Amino acid sequence: MSKFSISLSIALLAASFGAPVVAHADSLLVNRVQQEKDMDLPGRGMSMAEVEKKYGAPQRKLSPRGGDSDKHPVINRWDYANFIVYFEKSHVIHAVLNTPAGNNTNPASVN
Repeated sequence: MSKFSISLSIALLAASFGAPVVAHADSLLVNRVQQEKDMDLPGRGMSMAEVEKKYGAPQRKLSPRGGDSDKHPVINRWDYANFIVYFEKSHVIHAVLNTPAGNNTNPASVN
C-alpha cells in the first residue's frame, strides 16, 4: 500500500468521525435560533433605558470593553436570568439566550 493510500485512508477515517460532531453542533445552533425567535428579547436599536424599563434591572452589568478607537466602540453586556444583551455604546446590537449551547452560562467569569 502506498503512502498516499494510507494518508487518504486516514483522512477519510478522520472525516467520518468529525461529521457527526459538526451535524450535532449545527442542530444545537438551529434549536437555539428557534428558541430565540419565540422569546421576547430586546430588539436591535433599543436604548439601555428602554431595555431596563421593559425588562427590569439586569442581574449583572459587566465591565465595558473597547472604546479605544472609532473602530472599536464601547461594548457593554448585561446579564439577565435567561438572556444576555450586548450594547454598542448605549444601544442594543444583539441579544442571545443564556444557554450552555451558547457557551455563555457564566458571562461574569470573563469580567
